[in-house]
Amino acid sequence: MAITIIGVNLENRIESAIEFQKIITKFGCDIRTRIGLHSCPEELCSNKGIILLEVIGDGAELAAELKKHWEIQTMHFE
Repeated sequence: MAITIIGVNLENRIESAIEFQKIITKFGCDIRTRIGLHSCPEELCSNKGIILLEVIGDGAELAAELKKHWEIQTMHFE
């Protein structure tokens, strides 16, 4: 089974959350794992973040949809 890892760079994490969630919900059956990373010093929660998605299959359709809105990187494993 092929696995694709998609990294999404969210520059405006708070403002992008609703649109991002709509997209990944549409592809929910293909997403095995979602991990969100952002800097969070004690006094400030950063508005920038990276989301890592583990996708079953090649993930091309999901990657194309995400690429319309954000900078992404993909890795494929067979």
